[in-house]
Amino acid sequence: MNFCPNCGAALQRRIPEGDTLPRDVCVACGSVHYQNPRVVVGCVPEWEGRILLCRRAIEPRRGYWTAPAGYLEIGESLHSAAARETTEEAMADVEVGSMLSIVNVLYAEQLHVLFRAQMRSAVHGAGAESLETRLYDEAKIPWDDIAFTSMHYALERYFEDRRQGRQGLHFHDLTHRPRH
Repeated sequence: MNFCPNCGAALQRRIPEGDTLPRDVCVACGSVHYQNPRVVVGCVPEWEGRILLCRRAIEPRRGYWTAPAGYLEIGESLHSAAARETTEEAMADVEVGSMLSIVNVLYAEQLHVLFRAQMRSAVHGAGAESLETRLYDEAKIPWDDIAFTSMHYALERYFEDRRQGRQGLHFHDLTHRPRH
């Protein structure tokens, strides 16, 4: 950010009085502009023991598989965003359940929040951001072709929890961009 969205004056990077981190501060009106992580939210939809995955039609990681997920919108709850992303990317209707994982993707300034979900029917298909969708048994998950480390982590925890008959909440930090 170079200019203040409030008054248009130049911004200066400095630690404001009473703060501990450098921020963008307007030299004219004194407004402090905070930069916060973007929230990515999604779910792991299940139908009769199989998991719904989408093959990405967009970058990053076009052609790789993921569960439906995307950016949280202003005015949207985490649960409603997970359901919306599932409808948009996989044309599936889900009941969003318990939280599965929170992954701090520190290198990308993102927070990935994944939920468990039950599909209300077997209906699914490729939305605008997907090349195809497919229901997978655990043994058939294309692990080497999962698009994101955070999704790989969430899927592993999902199946581990399911085998143990629990619904844990799992936390993980990703500090470095993976080499693909």
